[in-house]
Amino acid sequence: MTPLSRRAILAAFVGTAAVGCSAPAAAPSPTPTATPTAPAPSVTPTPEPDARPRWPLTGQLVDDPALVQHAAVAVKVPDTRVEHPQLGLNDADLVFVQLDGYPDAHGESATRLVPVFHSRFPDAAGPVRSLRPSDLALLGPLRAVVGSTGAAGWVASYLAQRSDILDTGHTYLATRGTGAYSIDPSRIRTLSGKKYYDRAVRCHPALLAEVTGRFADGPPAPYLPYATGEQTPSTEAGFPATTVIVPWKSGSDYAMGYVFDAASGRYERSMPWGPHVLADGSRVTTDNVLVILAGQGSAKLAEGEGGPEPIHEVTDASGRFHYAHGGRAVSGQWSKAGVDAPFQFTLDSGEPLRVAPGRTFVELPRADAAVQIS
Repeated sequence: MTPLSRRAILAAFVGTAAVGCSAPAAAPSPTPTATPTAPAPSVTPTPEPDARPRWPLTGQLVDDPALVQHAAVAVKVPDTRVEHPQLGLNDADLVFVQLDGYPDAHGESATRLVPVFHSRFPDAAGPVRSLRPSDLALLGPLRAVVGSTGAAGWVASYLAQRSDILDTGHTYLATRGTGAYSIDPSRIRTLSGKKYYDRAVRCHPALLAEVTGRFADGPPAPYLPYATGEQTPSTEAGFPATTVIVPWKSGSDYAMGYVFDAASGRYERSMPWGPHVLADGSRVTTDNVLVILAGQGSAKLAEGEGGPEPIHEVTDASGRFHYAHGGRAVSGQWSKAGVDAPFQFTLDSGEPLRVAPGRTFVELPRADAAVQIS
């Protein structure tokens, strides 16, 4: 197994003069000229965050704090062209874009999505595919339930070791008959007389959360550092970013695109082959685009445990990031400690990142990806 990177973390002088009573009067000392004092620089107070209750995965206000008291549900969704169209993405608070794991002719992987639902649950999300080792580091801070079709043996065992922070055991097969998943008959494939269900499985997030009963108190903390109250998003002082291009393969190949639409105030997403459109015909959109550049590789527990699984080197690691919102962007450094630790973001100015409340796509291309922002 290729090891994950483990880099991790400023007299007054008082004089008195005595004058003798019988001595001649001394010539008066010249009156010292006062040195002008420059006015103290005005200090702009740091805006205080808003203490009103908010959805932890979007930073948006919530009327009743009790509404956030339920589990976040993540679903493993395939993202290759033949597996489109997808369901439910525009209802996700967060969507992680990660390595798929199946290399092309150049040995490079395409992408897989992990939408996370908490403030809203779609009726269905999918299609549904398998787990990856990096799911623990990416989803660990969320204490989420994960919908999937399973995992390679060693990956399932690895993830199960931290079932205290991530529930990955309630797969399609493990929950049959509960209603947590269903099959779309129109997407069953038949090849050489054999039926394939890899594009037909759908997850019903609200039912999956109910079936598992896990993490009913909800995620413990916001996943991103949201701007609240009088705080403003960091992008207000950023540079223009009406277009964000994120390549996933060598050069500028296999790029995901985000174009800012001023009318809606959101970014519209595109796949390498065209607009990203869902099964209901709607365009995939997002309020925020967060690009975390990190090392990529593959891991294998031992011989005989199946093929190597794709990994993102984000545990005990650091690197560059770009964040876009409202047609502007900022850049800086990210860092992350253990699998259950949140990402930390520091702007190039040295200030902490502030993310605008809303839905966020998190892209995880390789560390040297030639991201284009214009």
